[in-house]
Amino acid sequence: MTNTKDIKTTEGDDFGDLVKVRKFVMHIEEVLHEFGPPANPPQLKGYIAAVTANPYSGSYVEDLMPLMEALKPLGVSMAQRLIDALGGADKIVAYGKSAIVGENGELEHAALWHEPGGYGMRQLITPSKAIVPSTKKVAGPGRPVDVPLAHVNAAYVRSHFDCIECSIPDAPRADEVVWIQSMATGARIYDRSGGLKDADVKGEDGLK
Repeated sequence: MTNTKDIKTTEGDDFGDLVKVRKFVMHIEEVLHEFGPPANPPQLKGYIAAVTANPYSGSYVEDLMPLMEALKPLGVSMAQRLIDALGGADKIVAYGKSAIVGENGELEHAALWHEPGGYGMRQLITPSKAIVPSTKKVAGPGRPVDVPLAHVNAAYVRSHFDCIECSIPDAPRADEVVWIQSMATGARIYDRSGGLKDADVKGEDGLK
């Protein structure tokens, strides 16, 4: 089952002068099988994306840190929405993030999502010691990006390496950025690639 929907901005979604949200988009997949036995339980994975104006488009700006700071409340708000849609923080076992910058911006603008996008999820998911994997690109409306997924507490767990594709037909426009967070409630449903098992994770260093 795949479900993609726009989320209306609520009355409380005010993220300041630098973060002007045009819309939110959420996409959820329920993976039932991959031509083998039924998954028990099915894997839920999805993303939430925010389409915002890019305040730095069209010119070179030396100090980008004000936007990184301004994005932090957005990162937490988006993460909570996706967590709720997937059944709660205790269900989340994998996460990732991405950003697509419109053509009048630069790749470094996407890098501003590393802290707001990653820590926005990590502060709501416990434990979450593993680094949040990331991708980024400069592209026009409708161009897809693979948003990675990896184990929230131990990066060496191969079973949770996954991704979900994000594509929004009308975004990003030239002066916009699409900020994306991804999460999953389970490993790939037929994981049989070996390596460290989820049940054996120590969770001490974010690796194993």
